[in-house]
Amino acid sequence: MTDPRTKYARRMRVIDSVAQLRAALDPVRRRGGRIGLVPTMGALHEGHLTLIREAARVSDEVVVSVFVNPTQFTDAADLAAYPRDPETDAAMAASAGATVVFAPTPGEVYPAGFSTGIRVGGVSEPWEGTARGAAHFDGVALVVTKLFLMVGADAAWFGRKDAQQVAVVRRLVRDLNIPIEIHAVPTVRDADGLALSSRNVRLSAADRAKALAIPRSLSAAGAAVADGETDAALLTARAHEALRAAGIEPEYWAIVDPDSFAPLTRIETESLAIVAAPVGGVRLIDNELLSP
Repeated sequence: MTDPRTKYARRMRVIDSVAQLRAALDPVRRRGGRIGLVPTMGALHEGHLTLIREAARVSDEVVVSVFVNPTQFTDAADLAAYPRDPETDAAMAASAGATVVFAPTPGEVYPAGFSTGIRVGGVSEPWEGTARGAAHFDGVALVVTKLFLMVGADAAWFGRKDAQQVAVVRRLVRDLNIPIEIHAVPTVRDADGLALSSRNVRLSAADRAKALAIPRSLSAAGAAVADGETDAALLTARAHEALRAAGIEPEYWAIVDPDSFAPLTRIETESLAIVAAPVGGVRLIDNELLSP
């Protein structure tokens, strides 16, 4: 049997305009085909490819958007430094099962005179919302809504590493009655346990070794909860102590409700440990579900 990814690679198209995108997808929609969307900002790695493979498994067409969204960056230097390699991204997306790479320019997404905004309250406000500013999740909500409308997908795939972003998108879809399924795929990790991220390439060898204290702190919390620990404050204090011993000062390490991201004092149902910490000038985030 022919590998379906080979079939996809032969007919994958790179499209940069909304008009071309809709023209390409209309025949699929008319014949009742299923369209999947994997939104990315490029610099694809195995985590992204896992999302694309999952989408390809159940979709007739898989659209991978590659767009470094300026509205979700609050630091111009961070936006400028974000890695960009469109040719490699297109080849990798095709190899994983993408049939369309949608790579619009900023002007295509936000044309002259653009003046509309979207804000998701509540779940967007703490943690990443505080650390990166309200504009970050406002930008995420805006570009995701635009992509959903431009593609008209039946389902979209996101990585659980960006857990708060997934929660914001789920709330957005519920509140606006957007007819799309949201799938969250478990975090993909390197063999050493570090969560895959486009930012990892900026870590020196020493800083990467130091960064492994982050997933270790999450794993330790997960093991403690599995053994019956329910005191969130105690687990949080242990994690902070372990990270500081490794030379890392976290922006936050907390245990929260997975849907609302409200902090928890006791772990009585499935909960989420979340962390953000700078290592060698690179800001890393990670999380782990805790099951009592």
